[in-house]
Amino acid sequence: MQKTRLRTAGVVGALALTLVLGGCSSSDSDSAGGGGGSATMKFWGWSPGYADAVKAFNKSHPDIKVDYQEVQPGAKGGYQKMLNAVQADNSPCLAQVGYETLPSFAAQGALEDVAKYAEGDKGDFQKAAWNSVSLGGAVYGAPVDTGPMALFYNKKLYDELGLKPPKTWDEYAKQAKKIHASDPKRFVSSPYLNYDYAGLSWQAGASWFGIKGDAWQVDLASPAGKKVADYWQGLADDGLISKAPMYDQAWYSGLGSGNIASVVGAVWQAGVIKGGAKDGSGDWAVAPMPQWSAGDTAVGNAGGSATAVLKGCESTEAAWTFAHWLSTDREAYGGLVDKASLYPAAPALLDLPQLKAGDPYFGGQKIYDVFAAAAPKVSSGWTWGPVMTKTSADLDDALSKAWAGKGTIADALRGTQDKTVSELKNQGLTVAE
Repeated sequence: MQKTRLRTAGVVGALALTLVLGGCSSSDSDSAGGGGGSATMKFWGWSPGYADAVKAFNKSHPDIKVDYQEVQPGAKGGYQKMLNAVQADNSPCLAQVGYETLPSFAAQGALEDVAKYAEGDKGDFQKAAWNSVSLGGAVYGAPVDTGPMALFYNKKLYDELGLKPPKTWDEYAKQAKKIHASDPKRFVSSPYLNYDYAGLSWQAGASWFGIKGDAWQVDLASPAGKKVADYWQGLADDGLISKAPMYDQAWYSGLGSGNIASVVGAVWQAGVIKGGAKDGSGDWAVAPMPQWSAGDTAVGNAGGSATAVLKGCESTEAAWTFAHWLSTDREAYGGLVDKASLYPAAPALLDLPQLKAGDPYFGGQKIYDVFAAAAPKVSSGWTWGPVMTKTSADLDDALSKAWAGKGTIADALRGTQDKTVSELKNQGLTVAE
């Protein structure tokens, strides 16, 4: 197992000093200083429901005005727009940033530490989510949602074939063969990329990044990671995985027809499936994630985001006030569940009525009960790396080739690890082999 350690000087430089970007001026971003009084702040994001939440906040907080602007989702240009704005000294105070990308923003000096306002609210959030917004004593924003994973499966097809939701991955593989044997157009699932694939590794106990003592560890090709890679490689080699990429129209069509029988995905996949595969309404259900060993309860996580405070925000106390409110206000968050299928990072919201209702698409099942049981079982030990934008792009390229039969998934992980190490060096960070 290859491990690469990034020494403290590199860690500190990456997350605080290296590539520090200029702060934004109060005239361009905020009209007030860092106190808790009157403030006007910009907020960039893309989740459905955010605009309505901001309106509710402004109505209930007359001394703080938040100006919301919808931008492209992060990977589709939103993150680059944010970083460009920080460089140009006209960034918003607040931005929606995925947990996986937050360390990259920190590495570029694009975040503001709000720990002095936030630490008292730490107990309001799930431990894994809080760990995703904090590093080395700094807190860079408020956790909004989490992505505990489960098995979405076509219950109509499973019933037709006499199958029950699998308890283990071995059982899942056996069912995959039976599903494909019933019709050559049927497949158990489809290729997984980036953070969807990361969630599978997360469940198995892999740790792509970590900090041990004074150093980073980079270990995409760990034994736990190889176990996951070899498992899915076996399904692909046996012709049991659809060629339809996730989120492609062919994928939605496969879900709607039942030719793609399952999706191992995060809670927010419920909204994705309902919105894109309308023909499958009433056919689908949700079950716990299959386990590597019978009786285990480990759960992976895919996705989740924070309301981050960007570098140069002069109204940091007011920024935290809004960020915390967005994540913990019952009425506002209920709207986010309705409109975006977000799952709260704040345990106190797990009894929201929106999370207790049956869903007609899933045959009236109260699907959030499955995720409520799963959320506490997500390991809090996972850490995202400081160059995830590059790591994710390299991984997607390599995984796409592997799923298509050009190389293996294990090779994709090893190659991405090597490229990640090279990127750290290219950024001038100290890397010890």
